Amino acid sequence: MRTDIFARLDREPEPPKIEIPRMSRTRTALFGGTLAFYLAIVVAVLVTSSLVTLDWKVMLFRPYQQWPDLHAFLDYFVVLGQRGPTAVMIAAWLGWRSWRQHTLRPLLALGTALLLLNVTVGAVKLGLGRLGPHYATRIGSAELFAGGDIFPSGHTANAVVTWGILAYLATTPRARRYLSVLSAVVALGVGATTVYLGTHWLSDVLLGWAAGLLILLGLPWFEPLIGRAEPAILSVRDRVRERWPADRRRVPSTPVAAGGPRPAAVPQGASAQGDEPPRESVGAGHSSRAAGPRSSSQLIQSRPHAVRSERTPTAPAGSRRPPNSRPVTGG
Repeated sequence: MRTDIFARLDREPEPPKIEIPRMSRTRTALFGGTLAFYLAIVVAVLVTSSLVTLDWKVMLFRPYQQWPDLHAFLDYFVVLGQRGPTAVMIAAWLGWRSWRQHTLRPLLALGTALLLLNVTVGAVKLGLGRLGPHYATRIGSAELFAGGDIFPSGHTANAVVTWGILAYLATTPRARRYLSVLSAVVALGVGATTVYLGTHWLSDVLLGWAAGLLILLGLPWFEPLIGRAEPAILSVRDRVRERWPADRRRVPSTPVAAGGPRPAAVPQGASAQGDEPPRESVGAGHSSRAAGPRSSSQLIQSRPHAVRSERTPTAPAGSRRPPNSRPVTGG
């Protein structure tokens, strides 16, 4: 039995029993409280309350000018909230989890969460149309319905969902605690970084945290749909395998040049030169003609035949001039 750390990377012999999260009372209460916070932020921005004033104070403070040494590092750190790179990284990890545990649930849960994120956050972004701090036109204005798309913060919401899904899919309480702390640190850091860089208002980040948390808290409502989608996908895979079995493969053939002769099948035990009729060696000059006619037994008699590459090249002795030709004399 393997005891090293690489044994944990092997595929499990049977699908493990995974406890699927359900909408408990605690989760329902957290969902309700987060939804109330979400609506409060939206209303506060719509009515241009003191929260908008705080947005302007933080923006005019310009944190990126106060601490310029952090700018280079935070430019890279904020990538942890971009949807493309983070989705690829998390999908690769969950793909290995799906292979190891014989289930598609990790990948389906990630896909469902990202779909909910794009629909909910994207709809609010386009509906409210808020401009970012770098494009603000009037000091103290909420900059709503101006064709923007930064409220709520997509980086922040994406960081909450993509990193929080790891804690949601954890199989042990210890792993769930550690991954919850990790996802919280990353999500808080990405949100604060967008405020530091001046790409989002503070209220954008607050709403992004709430939007991502709502998706994670409400994901158990979609677990029955994920459970029905997995056998449907597996049945499609089985039908494809039946249609294209693995043993239906073409035998590789020897490549033949265009217009060239095709190689003929040679019986086993026979050589390419062994089937050629016996040849007679060429004697010096035309002495073979003077030898007279040969008997049939001499013609039929077989003798060893050397391979063409093993023959010793010989030059005919004597003159190469035809016997009846006359020498040409000069004029």
